[in-house]
Amino acid sequence: MSVAEAQVLSQHTIDEIDEWLSRYPADRRESAVLGALRAAQHQNEGYLTTDMMDAIADYIGMPKIAVYEVASFYSMFELEPVARHNVAICTNISCMLMGSECIVNHVENKLGIKLGESTPDGRIYLKVEEECLAGCAGGPMMQVDHVYHTRLTPEKVDDILDGLE
Repeated sequence: MSVAEAQVLSQHTIDEIDEWLSRYPADRRESAVLGALRAAQHQNEGYLTTDMMDAIADYIGMPKIAVYEVASFYSMFELEPVARHNVAICTNISCMLMGSECIVNHVENKLGIKLGESTPDGRIYLKVEEECLAGCAGGPMMQVDHVYHTRLTPEKVDDILDGLE
């Protein structure tokens, strides 16, 4: 690990990246980029900086532009500060048929914000419509800070959101 990486990525994040790297052959280190970006974003309270992406690229040994491409392509990554907690509600067809529209409306009303907005206190960011979170069997579902919550009801959503600091 270089001095620059040590200043940008915490030891915990480096350890997580190492865990991801251990899952792939040495000539396929770039396969760990999604896990590395997720770990760095979590370290940084929900968003990635250019310095963090550069440190990941250097650590993994891949071109910086390739890391930027991955981070900007996937909706799970934020490139600007949003809020302390990131809430994504699946609105794909499976979840829609199981009532995700009701859940979206409930969350918007409860928080007083629309999709793509953060609460005024910076506590919760409600991501723009999430096309698919790959939890179809448990719909309607949402992801809060990378933790899946399935078979949602308005009451269950209230318990989850009220439990966030």
